[in-house]
Amino acid sequence: MSVTVSTTPNENARKFTVGVDVGGPSTFVPANADGNALATALLAIEGTKSVFTSADFVTISKVPGASWETITGAVTAILEEHFG
Repeated sequence: MSVTVSTTPNENARKFTVGVDVGGPSTFVPANADGNALATALLAIEGTKSVFTSADFVTISKVPGASWETITGAVTAILEEHFG
């Protein structure tokens, strides 16, 4: 399974399409991610602010100033492991 990363109109958000049902729609932030292993893992990535899941994609929002270069690789690896 490959993950496709797309930009969004929000420079602090990226869409990660995985091609399989991810559940949702659901939004997770650190305060409500307990009990969801995927959201917990994604929110543990430094700079990640929130996780939105719906249909066949996951949207990650980052804090301003965080690097997409670091976040994108980590998110992709987690999604490939989780949905692969």
